[in-house]
Amino acid sequence: MFQQLRHFLELIRFSHTVFALPFAMLSAVIAWSMPGSEFRWRDVLGILVCMVTARSAAMAFNRLVDREIDAENPRTAKRHLPAGLLSVGSVVVFTILMSLAFVAATTLFFPKQLPLLLAVPVLCFLLGYSLAKRWTSLCHYWLSAALMLSPNAAWIAVRNEFALVPALLGGVIFFWVGGFDIIYACQDAEFDKKRRLKSIPARFGVRSALRIASGSHLITILMLLVLWKMAGLGLVFLIGVIAIAGLLMYEHWIVRPDDLNRINVAFFNVNAIISFGILILGCLDVWVF
Repeated sequence: MFQQLRHFLELIRFSHTVFALPFAMLSAVIAWSMPGSEFRWRDVLGILVCMVTARSAAMAFNRLVDREIDAENPRTAKRHLPAGLLSVGSVVVFTILMSLAFVAATTLFFPKQLPLLLAVPVLCFLLGYSLAKRWTSLCHYWLSAALMLSPNAAWIAVRNEFALVPALLGGVIFFWVGGFDIIYACQDAEFDKKRRLKSIPARFGVRSALRIASGSHLITILMLLVLWKMAGLGLVFLIGVIAIAGLLMYEHWIVRPDDLNRINVAFFNVNAIISFGILILGCLDVWVF
């Protein structure tokens, strides 16, 4: 049983939840600091459960629809479905259970009704990412658009409204995640071309793709500066923005067109620091300074 649980956690890359969850929590922290907001522990629980279940459903669905592609790709052939570590039926059941759990968890936000009303459309958009690379090279930005929903959803969970601040935070995620997903996809550029799958590295080549990722990350920094100004954040958050700019420069320095060996370091380690760093500094700025 524990081995099966471990396989499912590996299947959905549970550790990668760190990329979006801190942004959702920062959005909630800023929302709670606004006049008229009520802090409720059930909202905290709801945000955590919704984030984990929605992402788990989306990742499991991705592994399901990509299982034949993964089996052909030497880099992904050892994933759980191609390797037979998990059955297709069990992953289908897991996907359905996570989807139902996500929708059910939105009832924790009652009497606010927007989270429940938006649950199914949001879930469909998240699942739709898995099919995007079959028809558009902009699939990286479908993924980032899916993750950019997290701060907006957290804000709605707290305040039951749409607003500019979480939209700006979502914009940060859109260009940041889009950029590093392009970098990650460089590993499969040749395979994607042979398999006629769509991606920016497959269409434009690795060198040009890395330049596009650099431009995306430059816009990320600009969006962070706009967020800092519009949300009325202070010096601590600004220092964080400068640090994030340095980390993104380091990420692009260690990944080069002729040397992709350190992509995993850039993908997980650097971006995990960015994600948690912005949450910690944002909380300090709101609560302490």
